[in-house]
Amino acid sequence: MIRTTDYSSIVILAILLCFFLPDQQQQAEICDNGIDDDNNGLVDLQDSACDCPVAEPISLIPNASFEENDCCPQERSSLHCSKTWIQASAATTDYLHTCGWIGWDNLPVPLPLPDGAACIGFRNGRFGQQPNPNWKEYTGACLKSPLRAGNTYKLRFHIGFTNPENSPPINVVFYGSPDCKNLPFGDGDDRFGCPTNGEGWKKLSSTYASGAHSWQEREFDVTPSEDIYAIAIGPDCLPALATANPYYFLDNLILADVKEFEFVISPTANPCSRDFALSLPERDSLAYQWYLNGAAIVGATKTTHKPTIEGAYQVLLKGPNSCKLTRAFIHSIPVSTATIRDHICEGTPYVYRGRQIERGGVHYDTLQTSDGCDSIITLDLREIRDTVYLKQAKIFDGQEISVGDFTFNQPTDEDVLLTSSLGCDSLIRLKLSLYQVYIPTAFSPNGDGLNETFEIYGRDDLKRIHSLTIFDRWGGVLFQMNDQSQDVSSVSWNGRDKNSELRFGTYIYIAHLEMDDGIIHPRSGSVTILR
Repeated sequence: MIRTTDYSSIVILAILLCFFLPDQQQQAEICDNGIDDDNNGLVDLQDSACDCPVAEPISLIPNASFEENDCCPQERSSLHCSKTWIQASAATTDYLHTCGWIGWDNLPVPLPLPDGAACIGFRNGRFGQQPNPNWKEYTGACLKSPLRAGNTYKLRFHIGFTNPENSPPINVVFYGSPDCKNLPFGDGDDRFGCPTNGEGWKKLSSTYASGAHSWQEREFDVTPSEDIYAIAIGPDCLPALATANPYYFLDNLILADVKEFEFVISPTANPCSRDFALSLPERDSLAYQWYLNGAAIVGATKTTHKPTIEGAYQVLLKGPNSCKLTRAFIHSIPVSTATIRDHICEGTPYVYRGRQIERGGVHYDTLQTSDGCDSIITLDLREIRDTVYLKQAKIFDGQEISVGDFTFNQPTDEDVLLTSSLGCDSLIRLKLSLYQVYIPTAFSPNGDGLNETFEIYGRDDLKRIHSLTIFDRWGGVLFQMNDQSQDVSSVSWNGRDKNSELRFGTYIYIAHLEMDDGIIHPRSGSVTILR
């Protein structure tokens, strides 16, 4: 027997269920409307309710991103720490992993890494001490399954660049061998060069890449003429010409049948171009929905989409009984930078692209590259102020001095305006005077008590006569005094060769005079004996 109060409880419970059940149905996450329907803070693909397998090629290269390791690298040349990879060349490849050694301080790896916590670094020649242009480092592996002759495969990978002087443009080459026994190659010779310098290897394909402090994604197709069981990747065969050691990085080597890359988002043009769009192949049996950072872009249901902002773009592909999600395409608009360092003269405008700049300092300008991307120019101008220099100098009578393009041979006190090597004005205040030194041109040692000796006379600016030598016309030494006294007045010649009087004639002297500027000046000339 049911009591009245029991009926009342049942009615209340039924009303509550009718009220809440529709609301619970409305709160389920809808995966293509860009709304957090279930109010858990996760929108669309961010929510586990919208999980769908990623349509991504599986690489035939084992450990394609170098993540699996037997040890953490502690230093360079540690490729043995990365599982399944083989040091293909005698020139050793570096293994970088965040659990240990993460590269050279002077050759920084661009961060973040493209896929995970590891990558490799390799050289294309060694320069400096003990140069070896054929020091080429190659990484090799035995494939999970062979590349079959006549089939087309795609290799998609990331190459990293460090400093511009150490990472010039490079041809990255993919080599193949029909036998894993050909790894490693070169018989331990670090001058062996590339794999095709020996037997059992052939070049499968290559691509050109360039950059600085960045990772670049590159790819190429391969259709081998024979089954390939082993691969090696690295620089081309040409000996490098460089002064710095060329160095690069590799990561995320995806090698698979070209059909597996079919549903991979591809750009249609340069990211800065007006024609830039993202595209997928069209299939009538599939429905397409584009996502940005996991949230659906409402109305973006075509095979092509034009991004309006940067971010991670994906497409959900729905078939009659299944769904697949593409790998994310990271859309970023590249911005290049350059710095121009120059000087500006005080009072003279600096002309840059038709604009006059009046002051020094850091200035910025934005240009567009041929692809339509921004290029930010930093103009660093050092202001050179007008300078005034005081130059005090002395010369001997008959000498001259040069100041810039001007020459002076007489005492003067004047301003000289010059142009420096940088093109700026520089004012020289020149005070030029003559040394107070008198050297006679004749004397008469005849016993009359007048001009009996040849002497060098000076005032306070003549500090010392270090030497005085007298020669005859044939170069014979007649008299010589070498730094015997600091007394200037004691240096004289009486017109004799030892004890013999010399007859009338002209003789040559060479003297070394220390002046008040501390410099020893050589002076020479002729003196005549009068009898």
